[in-house]
Amino acid sequence: MEFNDDQNKKMAEKEEKRMAQALATSKVTADTYTDQSQDITLTKGDINRMAFRSLALQASFNYERMQAGGWLYTMLPALRKIHKNKDDLKNSMHMHMEFINVHPFDVTFLSGLVLAMEKGKENISTIRAVKVALMGPLGGIGDALFWLTLLPICAGIGASLALEGSLFGPILFLLMFNLVHFGLRFGLAHYGYRAGTSALPLLKTHTKRISHAASIVGMTVIGALVASYVRISTPLEINAGQAHVALQTDVLDKLMPNLLPLGFTLIIYYLMKRNFSPVKLIGLTVVIGVIGKLVGFL
Repeated sequence: MEFNDDQNKKMAEKEEKRMAQALATSKVTADTYTDQSQDITLTKGDINRMAFRSLALQASFNYERMQAGGWLYTMLPALRKIHKNKDDLKNSMHMHMEFINVHPFDVTFLSGLVLAMEKGKENISTIRAVKVALMGPLGGIGDALFWLTLLPICAGIGASLALEGSLFGPILFLLMFNLVHFGLRFGLAHYGYRAGTSALPLLKTHTKRISHAASIVGMTVIGALVASYVRISTPLEINAGQAHVALQTDVLDKLMPNLLPLGFTLIIYYLMKRNFSPVKLIGLTVVIGVIGKLVGFL
């Protein structure tokens, strides 16, 4: 199952152009590190510090190099510990300031993997190639896992409690979401560092399967949320002589329950595909609701 193939292709083409621009202006002066010693040990504290600093990945986001500034900020303490030679550290920093765009929640797997390669004094071109190769797969897995699966599930549970008047609803949502989020953020950092380059073939093999499975679960959850939380009904009645037929209960609900919410959701989805912004869609929803109430349709 593939979603928004055309849009994904356009984004991939843009990222390739930006990467080409970044490489064209790269200040890396050597492909190999001068100091090849590998006697430096990165502790669990170093990896945890890297994972914690990854929270600022998008703090300096820009449209030239995307997350490069935040990425280097994430890696810098460990890089300083690994590279005692100033020229090596400079080259490494220049390379890590090149274009990068990865999902902000599973980025620590890539940063842990890259730290393992930096510690092993791999060639800069090899490390760069790994970054480029994994940006897309990790982005796809992150979107499917977090935005299409975890977020709807946690939000649905929290919203259910909130609709019943419980103040615990938003608290439970934040606890559930961030328990998984931080567990994966720190867990993937250590796993990526331990796995090193041996994890690359496994990730490439199972990327599509993971994204596919998470997308199916996410779409199922979103479908259930549409039926549960999108509420539209009409009070209109059809009068034929002495007979009074309620359009909502006697016609639409018997054809298919929640037919109006489904129709409205499909209209919004169609408009999104036509590049309507979320702000415009929210405004359109408000206008439809107000006008529908005034004329007696809703």
